[in-house]
Amino acid sequence: MSGIQQPYPWFALHVSPGREKFVAAHLRSRGYTEFLPLYRTRRAWSDRIKELHLALFPGYLFCRFDPDNRLPVLSTPRVHLIVGVGKTPVPVDESEIRAVQLICNSGLGPSPWPYLQTGQRVRIEDGPLFGVEGILLAVKNSHRLVVSVTLLQRSVAVEIDQRWARPVGPLLRRPEAGQPFLWAGA
Repeated sequence: MSGIQQPYPWFALHVSPGREKFVAAHLRSRGYTEFLPLYRTRRAWSDRIKELHLALFPGYLFCRFDPDNRLPVLSTPRVHLIVGVGKTPVPVDESEIRAVQLICNSGLGPSPWPYLQTGQRVRIEDGPLFGVEGILLAVKNSHRLVVSVTLLQRSVAVEIDQRWARPVGPLLRRPEAGQPFLWAGA
């Protein structure tokens, strides 16, 4: 066994909604590796329109830490709990975090999306999201890839070029002319 220590797993933290950036900064200042996925949105007030960066998963952020030494994380202001089963923290799947990070860094404009468990499962074979798996949806003459974080039962969607996607499972039905393919879940 090599002497190289693997990083701690990612855990989801439930925090006060609207205070995700505060908690992320606090954890970062304590030396933790945190990941707060954000998306851009425009909000209109009576006198102006403003672009905001909001949490992709409101009330949640991700942090790497030793689960056997979680008290410093739990004592961080505005952290309510570590997502898990009972009092046992459950790590978030590394591939799900990696997929969300790729989406956030792709420049394709992610947005929150309702959690999906079934649908058309695809793997992206081209473009900035190469290798990411998710569910392909058709929305208003465009296509979106939906990636889910199972532990949080939350999803994120990003607009993609349908030509980038290849099926993971068998074809569910043949499309009519001009309609997208539907694939069975893997």
